[in-house]
Amino acid sequence: MKIISYNVNGIRAAVNKGFIEWLKAADPDVICLQEIKALKEQLDLEIFEKAGYNYHYWFSAQKKGYSGVAVLCKEKPNHVTYGTGIESMDFEGRNIRVDFDQASIMSLYLPSGTNTARLEHKFEYMDLFYDYISKLKSKTPNLIICGDYNICHEAIDIHDPVRNKNVSGFLPEERAWMSKFINNGFIDTFRFFNSNPHEYTWWSYRANARANNKGWRLDYALASETLKEKLIRNVILSDAVHSDHCPILLEIKH
Repeated sequence: MKIISYNVNGIRAAVNKGFIEWLKAADPDVICLQEIKALKEQLDLEIFEKAGYNYHYWFSAQKKGYSGVAVLCKEKPNHVTYGTGIESMDFEGRNIRVDFDQASIMSLYLPSGTNTARLEHKFEYMDLFYDYISKLKSKTPNLIICGDYNICHEAIDIHDPVRNKNVSGFLPEERAWMSKFINNGFIDTFRFFNSNPHEYTWWSYRANARANNKGWRLDYALASETLKEKLIRNVILSDAVHSDHCPILLEIKH
């Protein structure tokens, strides 16, 4: 089973940059999208169905042109859960989950801490999400939480750890939360297979950062430890250029 996670930074813009052609070539069974920045009603859904994804689920923010997540599937999932049921987490459309026999796959877009108020909201979201997942995994053991966590976990995950140590996304408190979250029964599937430095999933649009590979690894596929024996590979698909993020691919045994 091939699962891709991709912060598209606006699905309509990504489609205009060749996203559908790329999707057909990449051919995942499931793709988790973040930052779709659109309502379902604003999209031509037929293009996704023609690409082979007849089962598509959208959870948009209340605010137009902002945030939002989606999951596109080739096969029909057993169940779809929109949001978490916690209003302060759900009004920005940050969480959707599809359940299959072999795994439950979640698309997550964790808030970014762009200013003091947003950083406070991010920490509140992180605490609520930790508690939500702690309860969920007892009922839904084979969880894969894909998405943009807006956190670099370790120094290896960011191009300049010294200069960025006081920047949101690499704050000690954020990194400690990421450690706590992973240690609560999850595997960072990319690091399970790959210990190389200079492997990133996001680059600023400024200062030619992507060409110089001055990036951050913000996108993860965290899998329940119960799935450890089923993990086949996790790779960063850095050739895809529809967004300031690139996709990640996780493959698991059926």
